[in-house]
Amino acid sequence: MTIKHKPTQAAPPSTRILALGTLLIVLGLLAWRLSDVLVLMFGAVIVAVALQAFAAPLERFLGVKHQLAVAAAVVLTLAVVVLGSWLAGDRLLAQTEDLRQRIPEAMAALVAWARGHSLGLAALKVWEGLNAEDMPWASMANAATRTLGALGSIGLVLVLGVYLAADPQLYRRGLVRLVPPAWRTRVDGALLASAQALSRWLLGQGISMLFVGSTTAIGLAVLGIPLAATIGVIAGVLAFVPFFGPIASGILAVLLAFMQGPQQALYVAGLCIAIQQVEGNLLMPFVQRWAVNLPAVLGIIAAVIFGLLFGLPGVILATPLMVVLIVLIEKLYVEAVLEVEPPTV
Repeated sequence: MTIKHKPTQAAPPSTRILALGTLLIVLGLLAWRLSDVLVLMFGAVIVAVALQAFAAPLERFLGVKHQLAVAAAVVLTLAVVVLGSWLAGDRLLAQTEDLRQRIPEAMAALVAWARGHSLGLAALKVWEGLNAEDMPWASMANAATRTLGALGSIGLVLVLGVYLAADPQLYRRGLVRLVPPAWRTRVDGALLASAQALSRWLLGQGISMLFVGSTTAIGLAVLGIPLAATIGVIAGVLAFVPFFGPIASGILAVLLAFMQGPQQALYVAGLCIAIQQVEGNLLMPFVQRWAVNLPAVLGIIAAVIFGLLFGLPGVILATPLMVVLIVLIEKLYVEAVLEVEPPTV
């Protein structure tokens, strides 16, 4: 006597959507609880992707194994950093110390100029009112302490990034095995696509940072602003954070220009705006078209959301996080769920 088994029926779409929503909620809560660890891991992923992009041409040119190419990339990077520090490190440190001493003088010049104008007086009254109220300075001090702790974790991020870059397939296979077998091929392809998009974005962002830093330094030097090289380096580094980084570097440059008068500050403000317009409207569209199309609104929203979730490291890593999320959502949800044709009857 044979027992006939009824064929198993697939779960209805509503059940699958409910299960997917529950999984996303659980993953979101877990990410919130492990936010510091996730930020460190994503920073290590960025370092690994950058090292792989540097090691790939070395691997092809030298004809060596991937691990040796990564080691060569690490050695060359360290050599460039050491050589740059030896050639310009003392000068940059001296200018940085000079910058730290000039900031109070620039603030005093700005306040003196503001007291002579009605709009400036209104702004000073608002600032004094904020200082008079019970502001959560303790929370701000706590945030600054956490920021210093995050800066202290850079060494750990670099070490983890080197290990990830040495054998990325090992870690990717382990991550893929955590999903059901039916989804492993698609998840593996999504991870590869997100890594490629992140690599292209990093290359484009590096070009943008080099453009912003060099043009800022040259423009400030032409205008006769002191410490032009240091401000250019700061502007190039802060350009890694879209929208908010250029605003911070522009405020610093304008603040120092006030020491030479409001007219110079106006010229510096115009220079910073022109550089950001060229970078945002001419350079970055080509980069985004080549890597991933990330609208400016999404970049700002990502900085706000990830800043609330992860603090200052979340603001710094907001754009690459959004790049990876866009690719993963497109591959795993839009193409795998929304655009799948229903089976024919």
